[in-house]
Amino acid sequence: MLFAGINPSLYSAATGHHFARPGNRFWPALHRSGFTPRLLRPAEQDALLPLGLGVTNVVGRPTARADELTRAELVAGARDLAEKVRRWRPVWLAVVGVTAYRTGFDRPRATFGPQDEPVGGARVWVLPNPSGLNAHFQLDDLAAEFARLRDAT
Repeated sequence: MLFAGINPSLYSAATGHHFARPGNRFWPALHRSGFTPRLLRPAEQDALLPLGLGVTNVVGRPTARADELTRAELVAGARDLAEKVRRWRPVWLAVVGVTAYRTGFDRPRATFGPQDEPVGGARVWVLPNPSGLNAHFQLDDLAAEFARLRDAT
């Protein structure tokens, strides 16, 4: 399973760790959904590899907010992500952010959950963005969405 965030926050870029900004709910959702045996800190991201999990981003440029990215950046990032998937060969790609997925992969009607078209040979699942700025999903809701993916895999 390869999880792909939208892009690094400024905080994540400064620390060198994915989903590192305080208030980001990726790590708690990952644990509550059963992907990890305990709650990992962003600095422990390398502990994902022995669990068969990896983490990357659609776009590499850090921003304060994901909506600062241009359509062109998301499209180019989606192409780069597809190449990473071809190279690393995960069975599943979980894109963490439906708007970024819709834009980058030109899937304007995509919803959360499994997608019909693979990316780079991997099956695709779209998850909600765990950023604290995404008020539409509380931690329990995020964990439930992550658990749907875990149960499907």
